[in-house]
Amino acid sequence: MRQTWRWFGPEDPIKVDDIRQAGVEGIVSALHHIPPGEIWTPEAIARRQDEVGLMQDGTPSGLAWVVVESLPVSEDIKRQSGGWKEHITNYKESLRNLAEAGIEVVCYNFMPLIDWTRTDLAHRLPNGATCMRFDLYDFAAFDIHILQRPGAAESFTEEVVEEAARRHAAMTPAHCEALARNIVSGLPGAAEHLTLDEFRARLAVYDNIAPDRLRRNLTDFLTEVVPVAQDLGLRLCCHPDDPPFPLLGLPRIMSTEADYRALVEAVDLPANGITLCSGSLGARLDNDLTGMMERLGDRVHFLHLRNVRVEGEAEVNSFHEAEHLGGGTDMVGLVAAVLLEERKRRAAGRADCSIPFRPDHGQNILDDLTRQTQPGYPAIGRLKGLAELRGIIAALRHSEEGLV
Repeated sequence: MRQTWRWFGPEDPIKVDDIRQAGVEGIVSALHHIPPGEIWTPEAIARRQDEVGLMQDGTPSGLAWVVVESLPVSEDIKRQSGGWKEHITNYKESLRNLAEAGIEVVCYNFMPLIDWTRTDLAHRLPNGATCMRFDLYDFAAFDIHILQRPGAAESFTEEVVEEAARRHAAMTPAHCEALARNIVSGLPGAAEHLTLDEFRARLAVYDNIAPDRLRRNLTDFLTEVVPVAQDLGLRLCCHPDDPPFPLLGLPRIMSTEADYRALVEAVDLPANGITLCSGSLGARLDNDLTGMMERLGDRVHFLHLRNVRVEGEAEVNSFHEAEHLGGGTDMVGLVAAVLLEERKRRAAGRADCSIPFRPDHGQNILDDLTRQTQPGYPAIGRLKGLAELRGIIAALRHSEEGLV
């Protein structure tokens, strides 16, 4: 298992020097300043590689950019509208440029409009740490009463609708504004500070796109780009929905094992693969993460290892980001399944026998509490998670010599 760390570029408060001290073996990054649909040029890619390769004093960091997260799929491609065909052409060109630069793993997602959704970005835990949290009742209060999306109440159970009404009645204007801001934070370009009317307008473009239509659009996208990736020696890997259930009336098509099986079967080439995110998928109680790794592991090209604590037993629940070993996912069982898959790959002579993973998200602890970082990406909280994951890996390898 290849240890990596997500870095948002030179503006990230966590510097390459800090990451180097964490002892990881590679960087996960993206060119966030380039709008979706535009080409990632060789010059822009080389610039980021240079930034990864140097510490602040100019000495080599010894690190390389090894995973792209994400090469974004434009909303036009997802909807097959506007300039979507040109965007696919540009996507292929970006893949060629990344391959020429020596990068082999490219993560992407097919979530409509919003990359992730939380209602609280700094939920305080009993020990004083903070974490991101999705509160189903607060989210329903936003959807029904603040956003006032037509038909929103029909998306929730009667019990949730009633509690959402009580919650909203007790909210101050400042509370409503903060809740809306947190939810919109998962929207690419959220720094635009969208008004509610602007947010409604963006949602409206998906009014006539049902899940089956979005699946067809994904298959069309894969049919175009996967053969290119295969020829280039790249591995594409789709990230799951976060959270893995419908929100805001938007279609969700990457939430379950069945969704991922349909993905890999749609274009059955090794380049067409999976980003197995144990946190996103773990927010559904019916997702068996260890079993997914056992059954679909040959197509898992990238791993996000984090844990969530689901706060209920219904089909859709509130949840919060737990410690890496403290949530509902059996992290030891999942890592054991990953190591077994790697052993199979070594026996088969596969070049990708060391699967890149990163400690995804983390609780804000110690100095994280006063450092302004990307939501979910503290320095010390992630380092704690990485240390725990390293412990699992070392213990499993020690006890099962066949996995070494």
